[in-house]
Amino acid sequence: MKKDFMFTSESVTEGHPDKLCDQISDAIVDHCLQQDPFSRIRAECAVFTNIVFIAARFETTASVDFPNIARQVIKQIGYNENTTFNARTCSILTGLKELRQERQYVDERNLSEEEIDRIAAQDQATVFGFACNQTASYMPMPIWLAHKLARRLTSVRFQHILPYLEPDGKIQVGVEYKNGRPHRIHTITIIASQDKTTANGGPDLKRLHDDMLEYVIRPAFHDEEIRPDSKTKIFINPEGPVIPGGPSVHSGLTGRKNAVDTYGEYSRYSDSALSGKDPMRIDRIGAYAARYAAKNVVAAGLAEECEVQLSYSIGLSRPVSIQVETFSTGKVSDEEIAVLIERYFDFRLAGIIKQFNLRYLPSTIKGGFYKKLAAYGHVGRMDIGLPWELTDKADMLKEEV
Repeated sequence: MKKDFMFTSESVTEGHPDKLCDQISDAIVDHCLQQDPFSRIRAECAVFTNIVFIAARFETTASVDFPNIARQVIKQIGYNENTTFNARTCSILTGLKELRQERQYVDERNLSEEEIDRIAAQDQATVFGFACNQTASYMPMPIWLAHKLARRLTSVRFQHILPYLEPDGKIQVGVEYKNGRPHRIHTITIIASQDKTTANGGPDLKRLHDDMLEYVIRPAFHDEEIRPDSKTKIFINPEGPVIPGGPSVHSGLTGRKNAVDTYGEYSRYSDSALSGKDPMRIDRIGAYAARYAAKNVVAAGLAEECEVQLSYSIGLSRPVSIQVETFSTGKVSDEEIAVLIERYFDFRLAGIIKQFNLRYLPSTIKGGFYKKLAAYGHVGRMDIGLPWELTDKADMLKEEV
């Protein structure tokens, strides 16, 4: 791998149509699990112009008003009466299939090790987890900074610091690496949508550029060691004003922002959507378990970068393959690290659900749990106490080595 290179990652705000769909899908998952922790639910969403389409297969005792959940999410994000696409006037279509099967109420918290071992994965999947020591969150710097800027862009809108902004936004950050380490900020691009009043005397591109510098970029980099310099290229709406943004301009679909959800394409990730699935889907929770293992490996000092790959087969409880890649940064061999994580981490479907308490988090966290993951990343979050972001096994791994 090259030691000197430039890498870019993008993030989007919660008002981006793809993220809007992810949040609607995960709000449905939260709603079902809050009433019935044993719900089985697959919810996908698509949006364009003024139409929202929800497709869901479910088996639950919960009472679910799918259109109402969608309208609540749309309104919370900021698509209200002042926006072209809004919660009140959009049309919501649903395609629903209720699965009528003999339900099995299995509470993983009460299972023995032998019982956990008998609960097999019901889907085949290959998932990836990654961690590195580039940032305090053990995330690659480009995606970490892109998420930080995206959250700040949303914050100045909600706080009415820049009231002319609409919910839709996109951020791209390019980081220049030297000798494999982040060296400087090469490029920052911000696409910020503006409301309809902007076309009639609102801020021009120069003012927008100045506002983004003062209220978004500088505050976001305030506590960062590496900051934009005089040579950093900054682009604000380089193709002109975006009036309006959101579904009125481009479509959205659940699961289309997997790179944004994970590692900004700095590392590999599964092509399966993470949002819109209950905890029984191994292609969702397996990715969390892989991140947990990779982060603890790096936190233990066993490698500067670590990617964990887990491959699952239908009918088996454990992954059929566990692979580790440290990109020549490991203090011990990749094979040794793979043996250690297989020994100390539980990658079984029921074991992951039990350890992370994934059935019950939606009812214990105000505002739901999975919906919070649907914007600004499912991993690397320091604003939410995610169980797979703990480094509680780092000392144990270090002692083994």
